[in-house]
Amino acid sequence: MTTPTSAPSRQLSLFDSTNIIVGIIIGVGIYQMAPNIASGAGTMGHWIAPWFPFLSEEAVNRLAVLLFWVIGGLISLFGALGYAELGAAFPRAGGDYVYLSRAYGKWAGYLFGWVQLSIVKPGDIAVMAFAFATYAIRAGNPSAGDAQASETGKVLAAGAVLFFTAMNIVGVRQGKWTQNLLTVVKALGLLIIAIVAFTARESSAAPAPKEHFPLMTAMVFVLFTYGGWNEMAYVAAEVKDPRRNIARALVLGTLAVIVFYLLLNTAFLHVLGYNGVASSEAVATDVVAKVFPAYAGQAISLLICISALGVVNGLIFTGARISYALGQEHPTFRPLGLWNSKTGTPIWALLLQGTIAMAMILLTDYIGALIYVSVAVYLFYLATSAAVIVLRFREPQADRPYKVTGFPIPTLIFCVVCGYLIYSCIQYALWKFPNALLVMAGTFLFGVVLLIADVSICRVRQKLEETK
Repeated sequence: MTTPTSAPSRQLSLFDSTNIIVGIIIGVGIYQMAPNIASGAGTMGHWIAPWFPFLSEEAVNRLAVLLFWVIGGLISLFGALGYAELGAAFPRAGGDYVYLSRAYGKWAGYLFGWVQLSIVKPGDIAVMAFAFATYAIRAGNPSAGDAQASETGKVLAAGAVLFFTAMNIVGVRQGKWTQNLLTVVKALGLLIIAIVAFTARESSAAPAPKEHFPLMTAMVFVLFTYGGWNEMAYVAAEVKDPRRNIARALVLGTLAVIVFYLLLNTAFLHVLGYNGVASSEAVATDVVAKVFPAYAGQAISLLICISALGVVNGLIFTGARISYALGQEHPTFRPLGLWNSKTGTPIWALLLQGTIAMAMILLTDYIGALIYVSVAVYLFYLATSAAVIVLRFREPQADRPYKVTGFPIPTLIFCVVCGYLIYSCIQYALWKFPNALLVMAGTFLFGVVLLIADVSICRVRQKLEETK
């Protein structure tokens, strides 16, 4: 039965929680962005070369690439530490929605929930579903071109969203088992690529890349590949022993991804060299082709399919919990706050999220969806991280089983980085996708109108209760 009084039950272990984080972070970014990141890291190589006069130019550039990935991982870890403190102190469903409401007022939580419901989560799901569709077609036909705009690609992408939405509606167990399986398979795939790479001989020197990305643009790419570590906070109400396991899962999951990415990039550099990685158009395929040239394209496409599906399932699982939290506290979205006691899932929230994501898939493409969500993502990263500082002063008496190590330095660093990324995304969108910014602004304004309506409904109800 679906009733407002039904509530989430704690079914997610530390292993389940860590797999959700790792499964969402490790998507397709590591395969698509590694060459661009290596190209941008070359600038860092020039900076650090005087400190390592005993190393060759090739060795310095390789070191710079790995340092760049470490720096990006540490910045992400700084953000995860803040979320770990908030999640352990306030282990309720909704994640950022809960933290923003406590720090700034219900209006902030409402706007976050609205933007996540209408823009961010469906957009993220659509982006990963597009990636799955593209590589699924290439796995079946290695010579296939870009399938994102094709009808087949859209059908596959929408089908993936429909399937995993249905899987998560059936029950939490089915959703978490699917996530665990996909995460284990993709982790094994990364390890296999690394092992294959280390058994291959190093290539001869490749020509330098034609284009060098600016250093900070490359950092944007790095942080994109680490995105998703905050998703654990959205299912805090379903984690066993949340005051310990939320912080552990956030830190362990982020650290595990840093290790995976360093291992994989070391393998890429071992086989292709710095110039080879920086100039590659399909780095993982090029690496595997050194050992298995006949099957490299299909093997890598299949692995990326699995990675993308893991992200799609994880985003669907966590995203619906934000809509549920919104429906619990705001009359305008009351149906989304219904929890099905039989399946243990927020069915209406899952259905609405899946419907919007499939509509985006049918109406846009990969890049359009990505640009559409980026500004909002970093804006709320910044606001939630700042909430760590605000709540330290506003609620000093709150029980905090975990506190940010070195507070407030890691939190401030992460906030500054988020501010820069917001600026970069707006500048790029104004140049390439001005219409996306207009649609986003309109969505924000519509959310404000709904907020006013929500407040009015609450006041009318309050007056009616007072007259009884």
